[in-house]
Amino acid sequence: MKRGRVLDRREVKEMRGAAVCLSVLLCFFISGMLVHATDTPKEDSDALFERKCSVCHKIDRPKSQRKTQEEWKNTVIRMKNIHRAPITDEETKVIVDYLSSAYPRYMRVPYTGG
Repeated sequence: MKRGRVLDRREVKEMRGAAVCLSVLLCFFISGMLVHATDTPKEDSDALFERKCSVCHKIDRPKSQRKTQEEWKNTVIRMKNIHRAPITDEETKVIVDYLSSAYPRYMRVPYTGG
């Protein structure tokens, strides 16, 4: 049985470096695909919120409130289950994420260095 040629240290280092570079590039590619596949653009989530929530009340009503993500989740689920708002489970998640980022209970104020 014939054995393959033995690689010297330089060749092993080159192959290891190429494998690491390829792995890093593959990770970036996959993570970019996942982010793109799961992110709903802000315009889409805003439009979904307005379209679904305006069926039952004016949009100014929820926009005037400030809640934590858990509080927004409870509110949207209540609207869905008790008030029969036409919202799917997937739409619930998108709307809750939108409301909790656009109308959070605690607003972060940037430090201006004063």
